[in-house]
Amino acid sequence: MPASRCLAQILRPTSITGDGVTPRQVSTARPLYPPEIFKPRKIAVSATALQKLKWACSLSLGEQSTPEPTVDGERLVDLLCDNLQHMFDDQGIDSTVYDEQIMFRDPITKYDTLTGYLFNIHLLKVLFRPQYHSHWVKQTGPYEITTRWTVIMKFILLPWKPELVLTGTSVMGVNPKNGKFCSHVDYWDSIEKNDYFSLEGLVNVIKQLRINKTPDLETPKYLILKRTANYEVRKYAGFTVVETNGDKLPGSTSFNDVAGYVFGKNSTMEKIPMTAPVLTQAYNAELSDVSIQIVLPSDKDISSLPNPSLEKVILREVEGGIAAALKFSGKPAEDIVRVKERELRSSLLRDGLKPKKACLLACYNDPGRKWSFTVRNEVLIWLEEFTLD
Repeated sequence: MPASRCLAQILRPTSITGDGVTPRQVSTARPLYPPEIFKPRKIAVSATALQKLKWACSLSLGEQSTPEPTVDGERLVDLLCDNLQHMFDDQGIDSTVYDEQIMFRDPITKYDTLTGYLFNIHLLKVLFRPQYHSHWVKQTGPYEITTRWTVIMKFILLPWKPELVLTGTSVMGVNPKNGKFCSHVDYWDSIEKNDYFSLEGLVNVIKQLRINKTPDLETPKYLILKRTANYEVRKYAGFTVVETNGDKLPGSTSFNDVAGYVFGKNSTMEKIPMTAPVLTQAYNAELSDVSIQIVLPSDKDISSLPNPSLEKVILREVEGGIAAALKFSGKPAEDIVRVKERELRSSLLRDGLKPKKACLLACYNDPGRKWSFTVRNEVLIWLEEFTLD
C-alpha cells in the first residue's frame, strides 16, 4: 500500500463494531465516542490505604523541598531598636541594614528604593523636626518585625507652627537572602483606610494644621501613646497643683483664689511662674462636684512651696497615669463641655477601654481671647487600665 494511502487510513475516522474496526463517515452532530466511555469511575479506597497515600505524598514532597533560610529575629529586633532611636537625630539611621530595593508605604507616601526611603526621612527632618518615640519592637513572623511608635512633628513653614501627631505600627519585611529590611509599611491608628493613596489620611493630616495656639507656658509632661480619629491616649507624669473647691464646671469664681496663690498671696509672698492649663476637676458623674486647679512648675517640690494664705486653698500632688483627651476649640460653655464628655466616654466604651467616673476640663488660653476658634480646650478622662498592643 502506498504511503499516502496508509496515512489516509490512519487519519480517517473509524467505527468500533463487534466485527472489528472499519472506516466510516462521522457526523458532526453526534460525538465520536459515547460520553459514558469518558465518565470518571469511583474507586473505593480504604481509610488505611488513603492514609498511606497521604504519608507517601508528604514524604515525597518533603524530600524534594529544600529548607527555607532563616533569619536571626532577636538580632534584627535589637538592631532595629538601636536604629529607630536615630531616625531623626543628627546621627541618622544605619542605611546598610536596608535592602537597595526597599519598598516604603504609608497612607500618603510611597518609595521603592533606598534612595527614596532616605530622602523621605530627610524631608521630614527639614519640614517637621519630628520627635520619634518607640514603644516596642518585636518579631511577628519568620521574616517580619513590627514596631509601635509615636511621632510628634511641628510644621515650621506655617507661622503658628501646628503640631502633628501620628501613632501606629510599622511592619518591616526581611529579605531572607541577605537578612536586610526590604519593606516598611506604616499603619496609622487615626484612620481606617491605610492603603496608598488614602484620602482619609490626607484629610487627617490637614485637620491638624488648623490654627490652635497653645501658649508658650510649661504644661504637665505627658507622652501620647495612641491617637485615634477622636481622641488621644496619654501617659502623664505626676504633677503638683494648687487647688480649691469650685462652684461650676467652667468659669468658676474660685479661680481668683488659686490664681492669687501664684501671684504672691502665699506665706512668703513668692510669685510663681504661670503654667497651663487651668484644670477643673469633676468628681461625680453629674459634673456638679468640682475643684479648680492650677498646675505648678515641675521644678517646684511640694515641700519647698510656700503655704497658701487662704485656708480653703491647698497644695496637692497628682499621681499621674493614663488619660484619654478630646480636644476642642471655642468657648468652653458648660453645655458644650458636657456634650464633649459624653462623646469621649462613648468613644472609649466603644473601643473597649475602661473610663473612670467624671472628667477634667483643661483650658489652655486666656478666657478673654478675641478669636475663640484658636482657643485650645480639652476634656480628659482617666482610664482604669490601658495596654498598648
